[in-house]
Amino acid sequence: MTIPTVTLPDGTKVPALGLGTWHMGEAAGRAGAEAAVLRKGIELGLSLIDTAEMYADGGSEKVVGEAIKGQRERVFLVSKVMPQNASSSGVVSHCEASLRRLGTDHLDLYLLHWPGRYPLEQTIAAFETLRAAGKIRAWGVSNFDAGDMEEVLATPHGKNCATNQVLYHPDERGIEFDLLPWCRSQKMPVMAYSPLGQAGKLLRSPALKAVAQRHDASPAQIAIAWSLRDGNTIAIPKSADPAHLRENARAAAISLSAADLAEIDRVHKPPARKMSLGML
Repeated sequence: MTIPTVTLPDGTKVPALGLGTWHMGEAAGRAGAEAAVLRKGIELGLSLIDTAEMYADGGSEKVVGEAIKGQRERVFLVSKVMPQNASSSGVVSHCEASLRRLGTDHLDLYLLHWPGRYPLEQTIAAFETLRAAGKIRAWGVSNFDAGDMEEVLATPHGKNCATNQVLYHPDERGIEFDLLPWCRSQKMPVMAYSPLGQAGKLLRSPALKAVAQRHDASPAQIAIAWSLRDGNTIAIPKSADPAHLRENARAAAISLSAADLAEIDRVHKPPARKMSLGML
């Protein structure tokens, strides 16, 4: 299955559709099945895997480590450091801990999970130290609003920021007012987490259902196709079900028409003003 790619600022091409792992690793009895689902996703071309030290207190990283064992070179691996650990020394030591849990010697992308109390200059300098040592290949941020991104850019080496991972789906479009245009102006893709919404509400949308019917698809597939529509967004839905995983992968081939997008806009309206950044 062919998955489209998105280009990071350094020229690296990554899958536009990947695998989220939030809530994985929370129960030892499910870890084997969760790793098997991730391996299936890699087979389907969903070779970007997003995890974090926060997820299940490192348990998610352990599941990912099991899934990528013997095929690390096939995977674009993303993890995140929590802001309370993002001091000069903390970034380095917590990255090392993530690498041990993941069973690898490097991350392809390392993100600051959300803004915190440590000066960005400290955190970014530590990211650059890790990059120079080959422990990470690129770094970025998560849950940063437009003003936060201006601060990143103004920080020494801030121009090396590869992406901003944010909450983005048809019911959560606030970033389209200022953050998304800012990222586009910097040729920086965004990563959309929870592109299917939460608790199934989005998938009950009459607009998504109507568009899905026209494409012989599911509302979930339409939500994913919507998130990929501009060719510069990376979507990372999480699925623990192999059938849903295959469905998600097929969504990458759906091209939404102007009429489809207009129908979605009528129900899920674009922002007309600055809105607070949505977060989970």
